[in-house]
Amino acid sequence: MFKRKIYPKLLAQSKDRKVSILLGARQVGKTTLLKQLYEELSKESKCLYLDLDILSNYEKISTYELLLNTLIINGYQENQKGLFYLFLDEFQKYSQVTKIIKNVYDNISNVKIYASGSSSLSIKKEVQESLAGRKLITKIYPLDFEEFLIFSKKEELIKNHQNIHKLQGDNLRESLKEYEFLLKEFMVFGGYPEVALKQTKEEKIIVLESIFDLYVKKDLIDYLKIDKILGAKKLIEFLSVNNGQKIKYEEASKIINHSLKGVKDIIEILEETFIIKVVKPYYTNKNKEIVKIPKIYFIDNGVRNYFLRNFNDLSLRNDSGFLFEGFILSELIKCNRDNIKFWQDKNGNEVDFLLEDELIPIEVKFKNEINSSDFKGIRKFIEEYPKAKNPSIINLNVQKVEKGIELILPYSIFNIKFSYMHLHH
Repeated sequence: MFKRKIYPKLLAQSKDRKVSILLGARQVGKTTLLKQLYEELSKESKCLYLDLDILSNYEKISTYELLLNTLIINGYQENQKGLFYLFLDEFQKYSQVTKIIKNVYDNISNVKIYASGSSSLSIKKEVQESLAGRKLITKIYPLDFEEFLIFSKKEELIKNHQNIHKLQGDNLRESLKEYEFLLKEFMVFGGYPEVALKQTKEEKIIVLESIFDLYVKKDLIDYLKIDKILGAKKLIEFLSVNNGQKIKYEEASKIINHSLKGVKDIIEILEETFIIKVVKPYYTNKNKEIVKIPKIYFIDNGVRNYFLRNFNDLSLRNDSGFLFEGFILSELIKCNRDNIKFWQDKNGNEVDFLLEDELIPIEVKFKNEINSSDFKGIRKFIEEYPKAKNPSIINLNVQKVEKGIELILPYSIFNIKFSYMHLHH
């Protein structure tokens, strides 16, 4: 069983009494992570794992008293020295569970809870209010590209991956052909773990269909009235066609024949359930940011392509540039960069992504040859914001520093991560 990069962080939380909450979309691997933690911690400690999708399991913890009895019957002792670990999978369905978890935290000092759920608006509010100061939230996303290599069992490529950022030159593509081949597969089918484990195109499509057919039928119905599901589906299809582009909510509401408020509500739900990322324009005047038109990306390209009904090879598509942008955005999000914006001035100069905390501009070019026009947006941004750091152009072929701007390969995106981490740790 493969271990995700986030696993050591979650295991380290076992020493912290705060409630560890894993939030993420359906089928991104939350249950697997909980089971791996359960297996590890049960070697030394008493543990109990409950899947709350099963009603009888929920009944065992539906009140504080019942939960306490359930712990005792499973070996918990009031005066035990070490921690007893309780794992609650899919806790988001029952809003009262959050209050029960709070009671356990407040009253039983030797029980540690791990809970997982698909994010829900009602639970989010409950968690923020009931568990204020008592929780550690970890967002679980689909695989990043390096994890995808591991799941693909490409031993040689995994071993050499960490050295790619050391390469320098103008023609690196030829020596990285195998990485590019897998990157293009990843850009079409995305990083859902079960999808990555399948070998054929047909198998991958079937898995995506099973996940997102259920998402529409089950998750969306939990958040929306049944009569709004059709509108939600139309909106998702509209967003998939316009992935990575500016989305005028008024225009979307006309196209799908839905109220403006309805469109905003659905977009909020899609973002809360980790399907899309709304990327706002960067302004120092934050009031402007609120009213300006955002761009919307799918967090996983496989999901976007499922709703678009297009799993064609990149060579047969005219949207490969947007898929590449979506891939880069997703990689940044997976290294905990939530505060991502884009920038555009009055003259149309643009920077694809801006890591706002450190003012790091990133331009994304799905091409081999980088010419002077590719530097234009990033140079304009640096002129306007001289405090900008580590400006980067991500491309397929070149890795070097040119006039203070770093050209890097998509496989070395962790360089940007490291520059940020180095500044903060």
